[in-house]
Amino acid sequence: MTVITQDYQITWEKLPDDYKLPDDPVDNINQPALAAALTESLQLAGKISANALTTTNYGICATLNNRIVIKAPDWAFIAKINVNREEIIRSYTPQLQGDIPVIVMEFVSDTQQTEYSIKSTYPPGKWFFYERILKVPNYIIFEPDSGSIETYSLEKTQEYVLQKPDENQCYWISEINLFLGVSQGTRENRTGKWLRWWDKQGNLLPWGTELAEQERQRTEQERQRAERLAAQLQAAGIEPED
Repeated sequence: MTVITQDYQITWEKLPDDYKLPDDPVDNINQPALAAALTESLQLAGKISANALTTTNYGICATLNNRIVIKAPDWAFIAKINVNREEIIRSYTPQLQGDIPVIVMEFVSDTQQTEYSIKSTYPPGKWFFYERILKVPNYIIFEPDSGSIETYSLEKTQEYVLQKPDENQCYWISEINLFLGVSQGTRENRTGKWLRWWDKQGNLLPWGTELAEQERQRTEQERQRAERLAAQLQAAGIEPED
């Protein structure tokens, strides 16, 4: 498949097996934890189908004028892949191996603001690549320290437009039928602002630690209820069974 946009001829080709991927370090120690939290709550809520894919610092490719471009968003959600996962271990090429990502996220970590780069010359900036080349419907930029979130949606003009939050300061992501927002929390020894998911009814999609705590509380309540019942039976002269 070939598409002409701007001054680029876009083709969707598999990354050559001998292509040397950049070995850049993660920009910020919080990035893996933020990404893992997003994926875990989706998995626990059954929101990730067998042929969906979430990625963290993982190369998404396109070929522009016969030259490969790879961008590795801090987190991305791809609703459907059409190849075996063994074929996308090193990188992912939309259109060829599955759908365009419905969400890409960047967690702000530097002062150069590369997340906003509209550089169109080769190699293009992140913003240009997501908006004009991949045409990702939702682009989220999150600043972990302050908890600031910017949600951009691709409008009919094929340009990103900043979205306004609802009354709960959340953003509706129609492609996955969930709200996205920011909440204070503690996870993996980090206390701070986290990106979180809510369903249509306003229910928070919990992390595994939160589910475990809910179960612990339920068990404790059951234990206390059993103790109260035993005490009541004993007071009535009835010895409760073990």
